Amino acid sequence: MKLPPTPCPKGTIVITEGKPDVGIWLMPNNQAPGELEDFVSEMIPEEDLVWPKSEQYIDEIPSSSRRFPEDKAHKAKVHAWLAARRHPGLMGLAIREGDLEVSGILCQDFAEWLRRLFV
Repeated sequence: MKLPPTPCPKGTIVITEGKPDVGIWLMPNNQAPGELEDFVSEMIPEEDLVWPKSEQYIDEIPSSSRRFPEDKAHKAKVHAWLAARRHPGLMGLAIREGDLEVSGILCQDFAEWLRRLFV
């Protein structure tokens, strides 16, 4: 299997004759370093009232009391926000409940990549 030198911004799909297609999506957007929570944070509505409080909560934890490394602070903020949902902590249910917006370009690109890979 030959991978492209850089990931495709819209998601990479490697097609090899006689073998299953392989899809590669690097979180959050195939360009910036990050993880799943960075992708999810892009789905939090701009007008959401809990998100700024989640950020503030994590930011105000004294560094001596933090049990996570600084590079995981954004992840902690997303999980603080998820804790205030109807089904605390569950990303998938936050989508189903309509707490996360799926109409943004990042979600549309991800959904289109999944369609290209599996349909």
